[in-house]
Amino acid sequence: MDKSIPEKIILASNNAGKAREIAEILSAYSISVQPQSEFNVPEIPETGLTFVENALLKARNACHHTGLPALADDSGIEIDALNGAPGIYSARFAGEKASDEENLHKVLTELKDIPEVQRSARFQCVMVLLQHEYDPTPLIVQGTWEGSILSKPQGENGFGYDPIFYVAKYQCSAAQLTAEQKNALSHRGKALTALAEQIKTLTKK
Repeated sequence: MDKSIPEKIILASNNAGKAREIAEILSAYSISVQPQSEFNVPEIPETGLTFVENALLKARNACHHTGLPALADDSGIEIDALNGAPGIYSARFAGEKASDEENLHKVLTELKDIPEVQRSARFQCVMVLLQHEYDPTPLIVQGTWEGSILSKPQGENGFGYDPIFYVAKYQCSAAQLTAEQKNALSHRGKALTALAEQIKTLTKK
């Protein structure tokens, strides 16, 4: 059976910043995104060892509890000087219930003696779309955003590690970009664009 463009998708995340970015980008494709909190979907432990495993776990959990198609992403930042950390543990780098500020502080502490030329990093985002809980062929896409780590936070926009992620194109942090600028460059924007293109391709006869 051909997959079709879902008019309503459950977003398997309770992250308000992430939900806002995803809704903004997918609105251009007439796809409505509703956070799983509106359906009282319980969070599921992210026990996978890769971004794709965690995204699949979250999407399948949302499908199970709502009976609707679900979109999930697992994303994080890889810092070369930390051997790719925090990676899949980005949201809890400083502890299971760590705040964005605590995670930022831990990264900056770990990098305090690392020179600027060795502070390369990238955001990674893997997204999966499941039509139903037992969908054997999920759509899986990935987006990457290259940059480096600043020595201190800059900017008030965005969320997560944005204040310490340097964007060479604009010579500022990700937290100093407008939403439009960030969506055009970001790992999540790239993944969502790829996802939308895949959905459109699948529905063409």
